[in-house]
Amino acid sequence: MDMTGGHFQRFIEQARERRELVVQPRMGFGGLAPMRAGLAAVAGLPCATIGTITLDSYTRVGDYQSALQCLNSDSPLNGFPIISHPLEAVRGMLDGLYGPSFPIQVRHGTAQPQHVFKRLAALGLDATEGGPVSYCMPYSRLPLARAVEAWAQSCQLLADATAHGHIESFGGCLLGQLCPPSMLIAMTLLEALFFRQQGIRSVSLSYAQGTSMAQDFGALQALRELAADYLDGVHWHVVVYSYMGVFPSTGHGARRLIYDSARLTQAAGCERLIVKTVAESRQIPSVADNLEALAMAAEAAAGDALEIDPVSEGYRQEVLFEARQLVESTLDLHTDIGVALLQAFARGRLDIPYCLHPDNPGRATTRIDDHGALRWGNVGGLPLPQSCGLSSIGPGITSSELFQMLHYTVNRYDQPLH
Repeated sequence: MDMTGGHFQRFIEQARERRELVVQPRMGFGGLAPMRAGLAAVAGLPCATIGTITLDSYTRVGDYQSALQCLNSDSPLNGFPIISHPLEAVRGMLDGLYGPSFPIQVRHGTAQPQHVFKRLAALGLDATEGGPVSYCMPYSRLPLARAVEAWAQSCQLLADATAHGHIESFGGCLLGQLCPPSMLIAMTLLEALFFRQQGIRSVSLSYAQGTSMAQDFGALQALRELAADYLDGVHWHVVVYSYMGVFPSTGHGARRLIYDSARLTQAAGCERLIVKTVAESRQIPSVADNLEALAMAAEAAAGDALEIDPVSEGYRQEVLFEARQLVESTLDLHTDIGVALLQAFARGRLDIPYCLHPDNPGRATTRIDDHGALRWGNVGGLPLPQSCGLSSIGPGITSSELFQMLHYTVNRYDQPLH
């Protein structure tokens, strides 16, 4: 197996030159044989694909003993226990699959990922994802200061192990839904800058598909513009996630949403798409479900270009202004970006709507406006003009309104076809 690294970045760059969208599943199995079979099936597709090893929930919280007990008793796991399997066994599982023509990314959800990064480096894998905020705030009760410290150590581990280490910030997917695009963009940029400060030279910026195609297109344009400004001299690309909230339950609704996410990603000039499946609302997707969705997304991206709504330009300008304010306001606090992130949350300059983590201020809210776009409801203490919010005065978000917002996309896509 070639252990020189750099497979992930080079693969993305080559696909970008061909103007071919890279599609990627979320996939993880407990056993070595099913994990290899899943990766091999993805590698066998004719489109540009990247393999995914998603880790199990025990490994995510550092409980390697429980993961090992599950392996020994043949109990099911909801992902791959990369630390509990013997190192040589995992190397064997990857042998002949992982390489320049089939990069693999480890996805994990871990607030303290040092051991995951050590195993990644020992295996010669070069790509993972997450971040000090995005893998702490939604998923963990760990104090943000400890997550920042853990991620600094982890980045340095990867940077020391290979000159080609790649980390994707999960900051553009905070809570997966109901977060205005400017906060997603600010967070993914800030995490990418944090990675760079810790020695990582190759990053990707994430963005979760929202409730409005026109707003998403404008937001992605703004993200690319800001990334070019802030990440000069570093490899970067953008990865879009098919809608991460309540997913359509009808076949036609799910297919339309996957199709739209692929066309959006391609039209906005973004390089990679994390694909959801038609089975998403009913069950954990099978390998076959994933293969169908990946092929569908690749076909959609290669088809007719998306017709761009002219209102996207207004969204681009709005998101560009807000995201830049949020980034600059944070960077102004301290030269150490980890410290700046802690101070920004402590002072309310960063605030994730509906996030219950103790270190999140919890004053900012979101509303879906009459055009289906995600806007600030109340800006709280964010460094934005009150006019950026739709409800600086008046009642907060009711539980029924929150429920309606959570189901906005599924209701739209599941409507009967005429």
